[in-house]
Amino acid sequence: MPAVTRCAKSTQWPHYLRAVVDIAFPTHSIRVAQGLPDGVSALPYPLDSTHTIHIVTAFNPGGRDATAGANLRAQHELLRSISLRELQWWPAVGGDPVGTHAEISAAVVGMDDAQARALGRRFGQDAVFAWSPTSWRLLACADAAHDTVIASWHAALLASPSHRFFRSPAA
Repeated sequence: MPAVTRCAKSTQWPHYLRAVVDIAFPTHSIRVAQGLPDGVSALPYPLDSTHTIHIVTAFNPGGRDATAGANLRAQHELLRSISLRELQWWPAVGGDPVGTHAEISAAVVGMDDAQARALGRRFGQDAVFAWSPTSWRLLACADAAHDTVIASWHAALLASPSHRFFRSPAA
């Protein structure tokens, strides 16, 4: 996959800051979003405090809409790369809170922030998310100086598995 030159902060940054991420764990699905718990099925962080979950996608590199086929091929390559590194991951979908835009993603455990940025950069992404017990962060793939820390987060159990989830048949 060719390298994509990225600007430090894209015009999409405000959208990333409002994004929600649905993660399909084996027994349940959750939605993670910025902000304080709103009292609706707030959940604790699902892993121990030493692990960060990075959310990475290969959809729409360079912030430009790609065809469905191109997005699925790139996502398959991302999942192959994650599997070759023998990292644990779960299907995820990131997008706007009302569901008008969604991108298939992977919620990955076992990388540090620099590795997550490098993986996002390899697939032409502006940013990746990093979720830990203490923060929900937006990590700029091109330049760590442009990271945004969103100090508070909440996670809620999805009443039913998100219709936005699916795993590529080749994954």
